Amino acid sequence: MSNPKHLNPLAVVFNVFKSFKNAFYFIVTFSVLAISDGFFKYVLLGILGLAVLFIILGIISWRRFTYEVTPDQIHIKHGIFIRKDRYISRNRIQSIDLTQGIIHRPFGLTKVEIETAGNDRDVDANLSAVRYNEGIRIQEMLKENRNLATEEKVAQEPEYPKRTVNNRDLLIAGATSGSIGVIIGLFGLVFSQIENLIPDHVYDVTTRWLLAQALESLVIFALVIAIILWGLGILGSLIKYGKFQIIRYEKELFITRGLLEKKQMTIPLKRIQAVGIEENFIRQPFGLATIYVVIAGGEIGTTADAHTLLFPVIRKRKVEEFLNDILPEYNQVPHHYKRVPVRALPYYLVRSLLIPIILLILAFIFTPTIWIYLTVLFLLFLTLGYARYRTAGYHVDDQFLTVRFRVFNKETILIPKKRIQAIEVIHHFLHRKQELASFKVSILSKQSGRQIWIKELEQQDNDYLIKWLER
Repeated sequence: MSNPKHLNPLAVVFNVFKSFKNAFYFIVTFSVLAISDGFFKYVLLGILGLAVLFIILGIISWRRFTYEVTPDQIHIKHGIFIRKDRYISRNRIQSIDLTQGIIHRPFGLTKVEIETAGNDRDVDANLSAVRYNEGIRIQEMLKENRNLATEEKVAQEPEYPKRTVNNRDLLIAGATSGSIGVIIGLFGLVFSQIENLIPDHVYDVTTRWLLAQALESLVIFALVIAIILWGLGILGSLIKYGKFQIIRYEKELFITRGLLEKKQMTIPLKRIQAVGIEENFIRQPFGLATIYVVIAGGEIGTTADAHTLLFPVIRKRKVEEFLNDILPEYNQVPHHYKRVPVRALPYYLVRSLLIPIILLILAFIFTPTIWIYLTVLFLLFLTLGYARYRTAGYHVDDQFLTVRFRVFNKETILIPKKRIQAIEVIHHFLHRKQELASFKVSILSKQSGRQIWIKELEQQDNDYLIKWLER
């Protein structure tokens, strides 16, 4: 593999898809404006012209992309107008992940994602389409730990700790994920984009038909739509996390998941900065939780807030058992926490009620008829503020600081003392009068740092935490 190679020709398709994805909002906006003005045929010609341009650029980009793999590094050349040479040393590589999408799998291809120790995605590398066997060879050549976790080796080494998720648990995960809210939001966004494309007479007839229905019929219709969207959320969880498996090796975790898009991920243990246990409002009453890790650098399967999912759903009482098998270094989940004092409660309520109070005032001024709905919103946020107060707390021992808090979901984060980058105590004049202060802990994450707050602690607790860290 020491000679420069091209990607599989199917990479042209991925280049075209990427170009259309980058131009999606421009195309939709232009199409809606043009169609509403009666320029439908010009929209079609414009989209066809863009498709031809993207195909030509995709072919050129594929021809000018080469990679060369040696036991010490990977060398990539790419760029249409500006030629770039990228050298990535094997010693700087943190993880090499393989992903087989629905287009890759029928052709025996995979996508190779190489992540380095830094936070800059420009120094990482992605090979969008190579043969699966070649992806395995790239892993074995470049991985610093040559005892690399692969599917073949996983099958031959059953003695390593392993956890899987069955279909029943995946159904529970999908049903309690709260994704229906996200799906409804996306549904509304898509409808708002295509609303202008619906002919006026069809829109008017549909609106009149809906208004003519009895209230019971509208409620049933809304419930049916909600159930369908809820089912789509469950189906999405089954597709995303189907055949989920996590295995603990000496220096890394190996995760495989996905029915349509098959993904293999490696998480080096040395990159794990903290372990989190998350419980949303739906799962908490049923004693269910999700386990995630905070990782230094990279974007291995992360969500927007730097979480990397470790296990999609688990019984809260089995978390310690799971950590004992998969991450025994973090098997120190406390059962008791030092909570914030009672005089901190007003601060939590005010922060939660600020937006509802503003909305209520505006409603009384401009639209008094909707005040009753905003009153319900006010009560919900009042409950949320009290829940945040009841959740907030911390626990320390010789090695770990464990922080428990809530934004919307309840989170418990175990942070090793050696992973704490900085601490900060913040208080204003009201805090000083009441001998309160907020404590902020900084740890590394993919965005160069994540801050975790314990707000309105006793001043003496803040002093104790500082002395604990200094020891």
